Amino acid sequence: MSIDWKRRVTLFVQRFWQPTSACMTCMPGSWGNISSVAHWSIALHTGLFTGLIAVLLTFTPAAKLYTNRYGNALIVGGLTMVGDVYSHASHYRIPWVEHVLTGTVSGLFALAASFLLEDRARRLRALWTRLLGRSRVV
Repeated sequence: MSIDWKRRVTLFVQRFWQPTSACMTCMPGSWGNISSVAHWSIALHTGLFTGLIAVLLTFTPAAKLYTNRYGNALIVGGLTMVGDVYSHASHYRIPWVEHVLTGTVSGLFALAASFLLEDRARRLRALWTRLLGRSRVV
């Protein structure tokens, strides 16, 4: 498999879990219905749609936005909003609030992941060693 396709598969996995998690977080009653098949179905549908569109964008000049963490978060948030609109109608009184909230949370997840998981999770490993009292990070 070429490096470009490995990067696209990694991108798909990342763009799948971030919108799925954001969708599960922002749906009304999500934490109370964490085992609900209907909630998981909607969240997985949103994540799948967002992941596929994110991979399709790698074939366009918009792929340059993925190299910047803030541009990446903006793209992920926007795609999640579109994916959420495509997946289901809003559960809130104002029709667009849930979709904007889901996109915002997904963008924040992408931004947090870029800080925490870059360079083989160097920041998390450093925090872990600090908590355990070891003197060096591998």
